[in-house]
Amino acid sequence: MASQTKSGTGSGTITTKDGTQIYYKDWGTGQPIVFHHGWPLSSDDWDAQMLFFLAQGYRVIAHDRRGHGRSTQTDVGNEMDTYAADVAELAAHLNLKDAIHVGHSTGGGEVARYVAKYGSGGRVAKAVLIGAVPPIMLKTPANPGGLPMEVFDGFRSGVAANRAQLYVDVPTGPFYGFNRPGAAVSQGVIDNWWRQGMMGGTKAHYDCIKAFSETDFTEDLKAIDVPVLVMHGDDDQIVPIADAALLSIKLLKKGELKIYKGFPHGMATTHADVINADLLAFFKA
Repeated sequence: MASQTKSGTGSGTITTKDGTQIYYKDWGTGQPIVFHHGWPLSSDDWDAQMLFFLAQGYRVIAHDRRGHGRSTQTDVGNEMDTYAADVAELAAHLNLKDAIHVGHSTGGGEVARYVAKYGSGGRVAKAVLIGAVPPIMLKTPANPGGLPMEVFDGFRSGVAANRAQLYVDVPTGPFYGFNRPGAAVSQGVIDNWWRQGMMGGTKAHYDCIKAFSETDFTEDLKAIDVPVLVMHGDDDQIVPIADAALLSIKLLKKGELKIYKGFPHGMATTHADVINADLLAFFKA
């Protein structure tokens, strides 16, 4: 079941097998690019990429993950297997073939799981991981360089106690590197992050912290057999590069790593011109 909006002509929703409505934008024609957003944001976080690649002749698609943005504020299914299954249902509904999947942060984990499980049969051509959470963020005996559980418990406490304030503090500080000396701070970017976050459901956002921090994507990365571009800023304060991109690239069969000196976690927004140019070169290669 889906809205009457035709693919490639605007926006709409699909209803998944468990009754969740997933909102999506679908603009243009040509090879499809599917954008997967980070926590706790929405498809709106890809504005700078959607406009750019639409103008380059691509079909651009972005969805609001369940519990986020304009999708159903679910209290169930807020974990990676269901996130990937939702994308599979969307891709089937839109009849996507030869698609490029681009994921930022949590969305990078979603891309890894989706491509590994559902990407065969010509559905996926390439993938991109930007400041992405794989292989696994949490510090464990097998991942000694990860972040301790206390970090993620802090996020959970913040969501439970005063989500509205947390969603000011994160973009004002580490997300965009606005806490660095000399940073060009944009109040509009901060406000837009807060707006996107507050559109989503607090239960889904709370649950998603476990999904992005504790899911182990090691086997997903090993299973991916399409070209993957791994992009990461070396000043990423949210997903530190040493335990993310530098490990992921070792697990990918066809991986390419690009490191951006001084760039923050939200570099696709703060440095969209650089990121978009490099994405375009990878898509065309």
